[in-house]
Amino acid sequence: MIERVLIIGTGLIGASTGLALRTAGFSGRIDGWDQSSLELNAALQMGAVDGVVGNQWGALELARQADVVVLAVPVLAIKDWMQQLATVMGPDQLITDVGSTKLEITELAATLFGGKDQAIFLAGHPMAGKESGGALLAEASLFNGAMWLFTPTAAESTPLEKEWRSWVGFFGARSLDMDPKRHDEMCAWVSHLPQMLSTALAALLEDRFGDAPEIAAIGGRALRETTRLGASPYSMWRDVALTNTEPIAETLLSLEQRLTHVRENLRTPGLRDEFTLANRFRAKR
Repeated sequence: MIERVLIIGTGLIGASTGLALRTAGFSGRIDGWDQSSLELNAALQMGAVDGVVGNQWGALELARQADVVVLAVPVLAIKDWMQQLATVMGPDQLITDVGSTKLEITELAATLFGGKDQAIFLAGHPMAGKESGGALLAEASLFNGAMWLFTPTAAESTPLEKEWRSWVGFFGARSLDMDPKRHDEMCAWVSHLPQMLSTALAALLEDRFGDAPEIAAIGGRALRETTRLGASPYSMWRDVALTNTEPIAETLLSLEQRLTHVRENLRTPGLRDEFTLANRFRAKR
């Protein structure tokens, strides 16, 4: 039974996980660690965690006592924490993560966890968030209606893993198991490409027009929606680009080719065909 949870990383997703646990009726203890004292204090004040620790040694000591450790930090930091936690946690404990890419994480997990005297690892990725991060933006309802993806490395679920999956359901999230390679390929298309597209468009407009007042006057809703993700900080996406480089590069190349096709058909029926396909895609969703 899960009675103690440690959240490593009390930013938007980590703090929202703590709030979601409380709202769903979790009555155990939730501790938190973050390299930022501001994030830690914000998470503590809003009730996302019951206690905080400000150094990694203290976090590792809390990990020894936890039933579940949630890694809610960027992907490269997740991999670093996995190696540290492997030395202090055992078979009656579960480690899970919320990283945006899964292949490198699951490959590392296969070497560190799942053995007779090793902790259990369940790779996860809630498809929820905002263009900006931080505990101050955390919400208990962030995962309500969202898809929480899992890329398990073990053939069978343990009771602890099943219980964590149940809590995710209590958050209001749906869940889906995927192969980690397939996960990274699909997320490159449906999540990472939109981010890169929005970033590139916003950067292009900044280069081209800067502070031109006409942008605000005539940009309208379409521009705001298309460039909304352009507000996301590099720190949120650096590790995604580093750990999913090839799939993202493939999507960008495909988009470049498609844009070339659109440009070459601005005065032909080929442009109508593109709109037809686009309308068909949107009508299904």
